[in-house]
Amino acid sequence: MKDFGGRTISFGLWYDFRNPEPWRRPVDELYARTFEHIAYAERLGFDNIWTSEHHFIDDAYSPSLLPICAAIAARTTRARIGTNVLLLPLHDPVRVAEDAATVDVISGGRLDLGVAIGYKREEFTGFAIDRRTRAGRMEEAVQVLRKSWARETFSFEGNYYRYSDINVTPKPVQEPMPLWIGGFSDAAVRRAARLGDGLVAAGAVIPVFQAELAKLGRGPQPIALSLPWALIAEDPDAAWAEIGEHTLYQMRQYASWFGAAGMPIFDREPGTAAEFRAGRPDIVVTPARAQEIIERIAATQPVTHLYWWAIPPGVAPGSTYRSIELFSRVVLS
Repeated sequence: MKDFGGRTISFGLWYDFRNPEPWRRPVDELYARTFEHIAYAERLGFDNIWTSEHHFIDDAYSPSLLPICAAIAARTTRARIGTNVLLLPLHDPVRVAEDAATVDVISGGRLDLGVAIGYKREEFTGFAIDRRTRAGRMEEAVQVLRKSWARETFSFEGNYYRYSDINVTPKPVQEPMPLWIGGFSDAAVRRAARLGDGLVAAGAVIPVFQAELAKLGRGPQPIALSLPWALIAEDPDAAWAEIGEHTLYQMRQYASWFGAAGMPIFDREPGTAAEFRAGRPDIVVTPARAQEIIERIAATQPVTHLYWWAIPPGVAPGSTYRSIELFSRVVLS
């Protein structure tokens, strides 16, 4: 954590455990090296470890976040561990409540459960869930989570979930368990303001979130925002030569998924890594540029948490140690 103009900001890293075909390695090795990366990041002073969920992806994008969070909890002692995000309508909320409480116990009260409604059409088709019901499922599931973590037995009768006289155990160490909500649309962040304890979102919708909090009479809530870079390096050109194709791979997939969901992120998708870099020059930054970007965000956005993708898809985890070391030395020290 570091103070910027009287406001404390926590810094974190975001992991998805992807294993793309062009650079594929044994999956057990990838997980082991990534857990080592996470433990090292904590030693360097990072405050938060975030994980990310998707399903049915050829590169094995992490589909099962709470087991991963439990493994992270067993390998760390201080950093908070968050889901960014768990796709709540795809899961039974009592099962999520049990697993999340268990991770909170294992971690000694360090879990930040972040949830969202999801957008990728193939995931809803794969789980035989009508995508049009995701908002309603989200509303009910959040209620079930809250009731599950309370001390008393409860029943619930909704349109999508029904439970009779259950008492979920163990209870989380944290009282209350923090429930973050993610979203990129106005409707999603209004829902977050109403239901959640924090927001994981893009900067463009933060004013909508703040306005909705004021309308509801709620006080300030923590806000987590991703940073634009994939790597910090003394020589950005040399670093880009190493990771350019990896970041292009990542962005093309997101562009395809969001586009299919009716949320395009490019006017024209870049055809080459060089085109991608030209459009987004801060994909690789120097330590000084990283500091400059953070100071600008801190001065203009009411964020409390900043983070970035720790390991571009297919990049060997150990090869990004220098990136997080530079950040630790320049920003966290």
